[in-house]
Amino acid sequence: MTVPARRRATTRTILLDRTLETLPLFRLSDSAEDAPLNFTPAPGVRWRVLPAAGERLPGTFDQDVYVELMHRYHDAGAPPDGLLTFTLHDFLRSMGRRADGRTYELLRSALGRLERTRLESSAAAYDAVARGPYEGWFTVLTSVTIDRRRTADREQMSLFPSITAGEPGDARVTLAPLIRANLAAGHVAVLAALPYRSLHSPVARRLYRLLEAWRAEGRAGIRLRLEEVAELLPLQQRYPSHLQRVLQPAHEMLVTAGLARRAVFVQDQKHWFVEYEPAPRGTLSGSSGLE
Repeated sequence: MTVPARRRATTRTILLDRTLETLPLFRLSDSAEDAPLNFTPAPGVRWRVLPAAGERLPGTFDQDVYVELMHRYHDAGAPPDGLLTFTLHDFLRSMGRRADGRTYELLRSALGRLERTRLESSAAAYDAVARGPYEGWFTVLTSVTIDRRRTADREQMSLFPSITAGEPGDARVTLAPLIRANLAAGHVAVLAALPYRSLHSPVARRLYRLLEAWRAEGRAGIRLRLEEVAELLPLQQRYPSHLQRVLQPAHEMLVTAGLARRAVFVQDQKHWFVEYEPAPRGTLSGSSGLE
């Protein structure tokens, strides 16, 4: 493992833009869903996620790629130009993924989607520069370049049997100015890196991100209608019984991992609600402070 990779393995926290954490962005499946995602949390407030022509919406793998990018941005000292450089092999290993031809292609596709998926905000996102709601559109990444290894480098690959693919590639990506400005202004949610990676359910990972965004907003207890939770994650299921079957294992995972104190369903007459209570900050492994 390289020195930067060892540092990332021990870095305890991941800073995320709270703007994106409280808005739906990643479908919790990797289906071919290509219809725009629309979210209207209040009158006059709208959020849209529009995939590029011929592409699907960002999904579960893209969620993990996004979190790893944010981890690297924090680990690199928040470069002012937002530029991150890495090899696809190192990136996948840092994510805990096997590095092979299939995962290289998944990663290339995910980075491309984060560059091309258009996020439109009508007073939904936050703009730290304007100190108010953001009006306009942006993408998570403003540029993505992936270069093949030089021929001389490829010839050396046979000397390293642990590298399973001949052309892992060198990537250069740039994080969007809006996200960088919000992070610099402290408009953040903080994840504990190791507990996040220990969650093997995409739904649990998304809920953990949402819980930390609510914590950053000072919300000690959250009560939402079940359909509101489905919109925030977002989930495709709509019937209460189906949603509960999807959410219950994720709830149990969060409580067992010590990331939530409570995550329960409550019925009030004909309506179902979900009540969440984030775990106290001091109980989270690796989340005692920022590095």
